[in-house]
Amino acid sequence: MNEPLLSCVCSTLTVTIEVNSSVNEFILLGLTQDVLKEKVVFVIFLFLYLATLLANFLIVMTIRYSQTLESPMYFFLFYLSFANACFSTTTALRLTVDSVSEKKVISYNECMTQVFAVHFFGCVETLVLVLMSFDHYVAICKPLQYTTIMSQCVCGALVKLTWVGSCIHSSAQIPLALRLRFCGSNVIDHYFCDMQPLLTLACMDTYVMNLFIVFNSGAIYMVSFILLLISYVFTLHSLSNHSAEGRRKALSTCTSHISVITLFFIPCIFTYTRPLTVFPVDKMVAVFYTIGTPLLNPLIYTLRNAEVKHAMRKLWCNKL
Repeated sequence: MNEPLLSCVCSTLTVTIEVNSSVNEFILLGLTQDVLKEKVVFVIFLFLYLATLLANFLIVMTIRYSQTLESPMYFFLFYLSFANACFSTTTALRLTVDSVSEKKVISYNECMTQVFAVHFFGCVETLVLVLMSFDHYVAICKPLQYTTIMSQCVCGALVKLTWVGSCIHSSAQIPLALRLRFCGSNVIDHYFCDMQPLLTLACMDTYVMNLFIVFNSGAIYMVSFILLLISYVFTLHSLSNHSAEGRRKALSTCTSHISVITLFFIPCIFTYTRPLTVFPVDKMVAVFYTIGTPLLNPLIYTLRNAEVKHAMRKLWCNKL
């Protein structure tokens, strides 16, 4: 199932990177330049990163080896947790290391690789969330047709399309980044490489490139968010035909899911659907969707799910 991912990464990384400027490295300012605050940032985000890895690792391994979690919902949750761990690694790990480093330097090639990885795993997480909302809609609104619509073959094909679509999306960022010319400052006022901070440093007209980013990244997040809201509106509307207990459980689940997707998509929409303007809150907004959501997803989808908690206890107690 990971063949699209491997072919995507290999095809992208084998492209010869020709630097068309005198800049061959960048300096990441991070969240703060205060020495004492940097130590606080290191402690806090190291804890958040390790907690994110542990939580998502437990979910991945539990779903992989448990014989009771075989429904499409857990199939998609497996890939969501994998994407969460990778997405957090591309950003939180760099932030944690740079907070205790004297020179917060990232090479040109590493910066381009990080741009690709951030957009790839961010897009995977977005599309998997859409698939999970569709799965919830079918399970609640069309229970008699659920096994036919969400068959194993269909779910596998949807996940493969997610990998391919994410690869196309992230690969489209690289030619734009490679065309940027840098002839002045190489200081990025952010904690990871992304297209918006790079556009502000470029000594060329970036208006068309910014429009492409809005129509590419911005459209993906905006359309996905609208589809998610529509699916949950139909799902909640259909609860009138269920029992009081069924409505309570479904409403609790949908409410928690809507809270998580709101924390993820609103910051993404704020970042990628506006003109090229730098705001002081941009870095803190990015923390929500790059570090906060990958940690909240496993908590929401696990702690509020008795079946996952039971399978996790059973599996890991037997292993230990």
